[in-house]
Amino acid sequence: MKIMKKLNLIYLFAGLLFLVSSCEDDLNTVPLDDDASTAEDFFSQDNAYKSLLAGVYGNLSLTSAGGAFGSNIGGLDPGTSQYGRALMNLQTFTTDEAIWSYENDPGIAELQRTTWTPANVIIRGAFGRIMGSVAFANEFLRQSTEAKLNSRDISGEELQEMPTFRAEARLLRALSYYHMLDLFGKAHFITEEDPVGVFRNEEIVGVDLFNYIESELLEIIPDLKDARTNEYARADKAVAWMILAKLYLNAEVYIGEDRYADALEYSQNIIDAGYSLTPNYQDVFRGDNDVNGAQNEVIFPVPADGEFSQSFGPTTVMTNGAVGSIEQNGANLGVTEGGWGGAIRLSPQFVSLFQGAEFTNDARNGIISEDRPINITDVSNRDQGYILEKFTDLNTSDDPVDDNLTFSSVDFPMFRLADVYLMYAEAHLRGGGGSLTQATEYINLIRTRAHNGSTTWNISESDLTLDFIIDERARELYWESHRRQDLRRFGLFTGASYVWTLKGNSLSGIPIADYRGLFPIPSESLSANPNLTQNPGY
Repeated sequence: MKIMKKLNLIYLFAGLLFLVSSCEDDLNTVPLDDDASTAEDFFSQDNAYKSLLAGVYGNLSLTSAGGAFGSNIGGLDPGTSQYGRALMNLQTFTTDEAIWSYENDPGIAELQRTTWTPANVIIRGAFGRIMGSVAFANEFLRQSTEAKLNSRDISGEELQEMPTFRAEARLLRALSYYHMLDLFGKAHFITEEDPVGVFRNEEIVGVDLFNYIESELLEIIPDLKDARTNEYARADKAVAWMILAKLYLNAEVYIGEDRYADALEYSQNIIDAGYSLTPNYQDVFRGDNDVNGAQNEVIFPVPADGEFSQSFGPTTVMTNGAVGSIEQNGANLGVTEGGWGGAIRLSPQFVSLFQGAEFTNDARNGIISEDRPINITDVSNRDQGYILEKFTDLNTSDDPVDDNLTFSSVDFPMFRLADVYLMYAEAHLRGGGGSLTQATEYINLIRTRAHNGSTTWNISESDLTLDFIIDERARELYWESHRRQDLRRFGLFTGASYVWTLKGNSLSGIPIADYRGLFPIPSESLSANPNLTQNPGY
């Protein structure tokens, strides 16, 4: 393990130990012990508030302070409720990007066959973990009011940092509400002003949720650190800009409003902040991506560490799952030779995005096809369908990052610069302003990097179309939890315009109803909270 990797892990675990979630719902967070002395003991420690804030961040990486096999949200399995894995399950495995072989795993068959119901356990895990993040942020804000700080005699550097700490907690809450808007279209609305255990008699839906996220982010930006000046894996102004740019790019889907000019503006803010593409594409997805140069491209990483912060998160899944049943290529991925025995295969529709001479030497093309048929006629037959290597738990010199061959040390790049270049280009094409020449140049930076510095496969301005963008986004960003959102924005996720293997529970793919653009509110969440209502169609 590299010294001081990621957030200080001591802070992270201490913060998670203080923050626990009720076993009855997804919105309560209470101190570890009802005895008030527990809180006072905690806050008497040096850097207690930094530790507590790290606990809020920790909810993005971990499922409990007790390790990968525990969950601090009652009733949720740690394998289905890790934050990044929840995004991966709902944004990736519901699309053409990946097929999970083990359909006996609870909930996964319904997701990849697009037949989910409100009883789906994976959807329940996503809902609970995301709303749990809201609860953790709320508790930090409750504990850091002016009155609380005065009563605890907080002073010096810790007090000076408090506006930034509170802004970061509000950003993490806004991030979670953004994910709720994207996945569910609504959320139960609760802030630090609400007493623990008391529900407001309202949910927040559509335009109101959109406006709340937007206003929160705009309000906290002045208190956030400038882009690229905060500690690794802590949020800054660029992360707020990124959430806003995503919100605006998808505004027509979310609220029926054209906000492409705003999407382009905030994308440009990020581009102007000094980020740069990592010269080697594959370094972005290696076990040392916090120090190998990828940190100049990644705007917001979610830390992973196979030795000290284990979880069944997305990079653990994508390294172990990418080992083929035939290939036994675990050594290429920094995991055991057999990995998870061919857990992930590709749909032929995704494979087609990399077909053609221009992709033969494309660094993004990690597809392995030898000795395999492209089509999957039996999901349980792990020898069918191509496989792919992207995330690898090796460092830049191909040495293991740590001795753990199961849990990944690859930090998950939730937001990165290449996505911003693609967002700028798309916002321009959709009428958001900017320059076609500039948009093309940004895309060609991505293409040149993909071809190891060669400009042979760069595009011209006439090549830059929306059809090109949706395909290029898949080639650049696959397995990074963007695909469902992208397909939905392009009108391809539901309906008949685009079908893929298993869509509609058909090997050849059939249309699905438009209501499946949003996921259902889980049955358990409806039962626990009578103020929530179900999405149409479910």
